[in-house]
Amino acid sequence: MSITPERKHELIETHARSAGDTGSAEVQVAILSERISNLTEHFKTHKKDNHSRRGLLKLVSQRRSLLDHLKKSDESRYTAIIGTLGLRR
Repeated sequence: MSITPERKHELIETHARSAGDTGSAEVQVAILSERISNLTEHFKTHKKDNHSRRGLLKLVSQRRSLLDHLKKSDESRYTAIIGTLGLRR
């Protein structure tokens, strides 16, 4: 369910705004999206895992908050991250 350190490093390199950037909204949204997709796959086989479902809802809410902040502060970055990750909205 969790992402591997190699995959996380790859996501950071792909979405970082500058060298050494690990905390920008784009990087955080990309990592959260990866975790959400992993959990979604987990629920296809474990339909009754309600404890993890609560964690999924928290991750989705956190990603939504980051995207709202990004849209309010810089809409061009918001549309770019939405396009690269293929998120709806």
